Amino acid sequence: MHRRRHYIYPDRDSLISAFCCECSTFLEDSREMERPIHIALSGGSTPTSIFKQLAETTRLESWSQVHFYWGDERCVKPDDKQSNFGNAKKYLIDPLGIPDDHVHRILGEEDPAVEAERYGSMLRDQLPVEYGLPVFDWIWLGVGEDGHTASIFPDQIELWKAESTCVVATHPESGQLRVSLSGGAINAARRVSFIVTGAKKSSVINDIVMKEGRYLDYPAFYVNPNSGNLEWFLDKEATDWL
Repeated sequence: MHRRRHYIYPDRDSLISAFCCECSTFLEDSREMERPIHIALSGGSTPTSIFKQLAETTRLESWSQVHFYWGDERCVKPDDKQSNFGNAKKYLIDPLGIPDDHVHRILGEEDPAVEAERYGSMLRDQLPVEYGLPVFDWIWLGVGEDGHTASIFPDQIELWKAESTCVVATHPESGQLRVSLSGGAINAARRVSFIVTGAKKSSVINDIVMKEGRYLDYPAFYVNPNSGNLEWFLDKEATDWL
């Protein structure tokens, strides 16, 4: 069943609460599957707030089937303040007591090219595979003001079509290296949810959703999961073009 939906909330706090409720529903529904559930997390300030609320409102047993992964990671040590893994560990994984063998981080401290290959291979071993790509149950994504998603930026949009599961990307301003899922790996997921807040992203979200302006330059536009199950969780500030 194809689902492409937009959920718009009056403010950031309302979005966070609603997304946490959606997580609880997802976890409850997943218990019937009696198999591992594979979720790729996103970095950013809004996911951090989601992590904090989930740590307060859910219990470890609710996550017993869940294995955590990441859509992208900065090439830094895990205890660096910029680490997406480190952020999730601090605010979600450690507070809930998620066991280590359910946490599959990108090793940002390792050689990026070697790690991209290792992580892609690990994903293909751990997850169901269809057409050579690992299939996540759920991927969380953000969108940057420049239209990037995961760590695929407009000036490297060719990485979206990479045949590999993971790619090495370079931040266009800082030059920082990152390991990211490729477009193929993202679109292979059973469910993909964008989580976007703030007026600064309103213009790019308008272009992507309405297919206006430079939308073809934005990697986020190309998120189109084979399952058809794509959702946008947006606050009012991010949708002032409506």
